[in-house]
Amino acid sequence: MNDIDIKAYMTEVGRKARAAATAMSRADSGAKNAALLAMADALLADAATLKSENAKDLEAGRAKGLEPALIDRLDLTDTRIAAMAEGLRQIAALPDPIGEISDLNYRPSGIQVGKMRVPIGVIGIIYESRPNVTADAAALCLKSGNATVLRGGSEAIHSNQAIAACIHKGLEAAGLPHTAVQVISTTDRAAVGELIAMPDYVDVIVPRGGKGLIERISRDARVPVIKHLDGICHVYIDDRADHDKAVAIADNAKTHRYGVCNAMETLLIHSDVAGAILPRLATIYAEKGVELRGCARTCAILSDARPATDADWDTEYLAPVLAIRVVDDLDQAMEHIRAHSSAHTESIVTEDYSRARRFLREVDSSSVMVNASTRFADGFEYGLGAEIGISTDKLHARGPVGLEGLTNQKYIVLGDGHIRR
Repeated sequence: MNDIDIKAYMTEVGRKARAAATAMSRADSGAKNAALLAMADALLADAATLKSENAKDLEAGRAKGLEPALIDRLDLTDTRIAAMAEGLRQIAALPDPIGEISDLNYRPSGIQVGKMRVPIGVIGIIYESRPNVTADAAALCLKSGNATVLRGGSEAIHSNQAIAACIHKGLEAAGLPHTAVQVISTTDRAAVGELIAMPDYVDVIVPRGGKGLIERISRDARVPVIKHLDGICHVYIDDRADHDKAVAIADNAKTHRYGVCNAMETLLIHSDVAGAILPRLATIYAEKGVELRGCARTCAILSDARPATDADWDTEYLAPVLAIRVVDDLDQAMEHIRAHSSAHTESIVTEDYSRARRFLREVDSSSVMVNASTRFADGFEYGLGAEIGISTDKLHARGPVGLEGLTNQKYIVLGDGHIRR
């Protein structure tokens, strides 16, 4: 479908999305939940078709020489299809935020002033590799009363269109407009340029993908963007950490999955426990093929570690590579995080309550954890049902963006013939 007038095509997509957004803002919770449950059923019923279409993308990706991390993100296994369906059901079970009234108070004049939660309108989402984003994003936008335009990467075109067919079945079963979720059917990159430059039709853009994509969107978009550029996540092992907990967390944070934004990329460890804990971790990492790059003190403990360069502290590897730095205390660890973190997720491993509280208070990232793997920085794990992305911005939405992150608030005023005097 690349031999088309992209501008005309995207304008029509935008027009339909704006009209659908009006209908979605009126949709009641029952209809939205019915659509989500019907989508979940369709995904499971059509699992064979999803995997068949996904196989086309996997074959093409391998032929193009895609990196292993991208192939992993692209793969639609039975487990991931089931997880998509479960995510839809979880979102259906969540309270509907639309119409929620808060902070309603009487003013001296006698009027009541409060806030009501409302949809944003049309959400444009641009993403790479992961076809499960198609279902997650559609579901969150639907439940929050928005219409959405989804533009997946060309490497997942068959998978995304197959998932879109299941989404449309769910919308139609619930009597909602199928144009409430539109998945761009062209792989022409010009479609992205049009999508991010349609303020009349699109209210916000959410990019999910590599740094190059997000930098381009942030630079060229004419509509607001909810984004994060990197997932340079840290785990700090304190000298008052439980050693077994520390080893388990540092293992899981790095090796559970490599090609994800919430994987640990830098391990910081207190000098007093480095000699005891690093060799244990090195054995585990060696068995799993993780390359270690360390500071001078790390290399003195681990003979197989390569000397780290300045660039290593600022790199999101998305691969079995880990940077390690030995630090003198909590302050030095937090100083390193302030200098090199992408403000995504940081974790401290410690049994000291006061240090844990300091870490939570002083580390300025979208997720900050105590005695837990950074892999938990995820909308599904946070009980959001799914996420549309993880924002490292400081305005509007921060961290995993779920239902509330896709809504806004407006002031409401209740009076009874009141006039201002």
